[in-house]
Amino acid sequence: MKIRIGMSLGAVSGSGGLAAAVDELEAAGVDSLWFSEMVFGPLMEPFIGMAYALSRTARLKAGTGVAVLPGRHPVLVAKQLTSLADLAPGRVLPAFGLRPARPAEAAVFPAPPGRRAALFDESLKLLRLLLSQESVSFTGEFFSVEAASAGPLPARPLDIWLGGSAPAALRRVGRLGDGWLASFLTPAEAARGREVINAAAAEAGREIEQEHFGISVAVGRHGLPDGLVRAISERRPGVDPAELAAASWPDARRLIDAYVAAGLSKFVIRPAEPVHDLRGISQFLAEFVTAMIPLQT
Repeated sequence: MKIRIGMSLGAVSGSGGLAAAVDELEAAGVDSLWFSEMVFGPLMEPFIGMAYALSRTARLKAGTGVAVLPGRHPVLVAKQLTSLADLAPGRVLPAFGLRPARPAEAAVFPAPPGRRAALFDESLKLLRLLLSQESVSFTGEFFSVEAASAGPLPARPLDIWLGGSAPAALRRVGRLGDGWLASFLTPAEAARGREVINAAAAEAGREIEQEHFGISVAVGRHGLPDGLVRAISERRPGVDPAELAAASWPDARRLIDAYVAAGLSKFVIRPAEPVHDLRGISQFLAEFVTAMIPLQT
């Protein structure tokens, strides 16, 4: 099983800061850089960030961790992804979710009341067609296109990973996804989620590549910050934050070992508290290289 560990940087101010951070990641041999969705805040827009990072590197992969799909038109998303894949073949890692993590941003990604899940499913189906066919005609509940094209098509259709941990989200990964990028789950919960996904895939006559299960993990350099502990308590009441985030690099290794035992092999490491300047990013990256890169296989 190939264990791969990427990073999410958070907010890095200015093109100079992001450029230097990306260059450091490339030089250090980090597998991938992930851009989270945050509209009302300082984070880089995921597709813009991916394009910038891919354009100045030759090996680093870039992904969305995770971007909201419902509320984006799938033809435009397909065009963005085919353009990125043409720029950087084999280095584009799209991952999508049902809704933004911050409820206040839901209006930015509009969906008919009570139909967000159905909109997600149809958007994903149309997106897949556009990423694999030269010309697509499609009529559904939400979208209708005639002879649409988003080419040039990738030599191999892009794998599309999905987030989410609710039962319906796990079944959706099995029915429609190529992989799973989870967050804020214990290793035991991740193992059960993997089982649900595999069962849903088998029921749909599909198979998920067993190396396509991953999770995002927050790592604190000097313990878990109070803000993250509060966020975990609100999101996962009754669950020990130490089972969902790492208070130190040794804790991160412990957690990753437990997730690997649960069948996960892809990881996105992010700072547990915001890092806004290049010095902080450089320190975090140096520690990451020492603690995490040796775990890759």
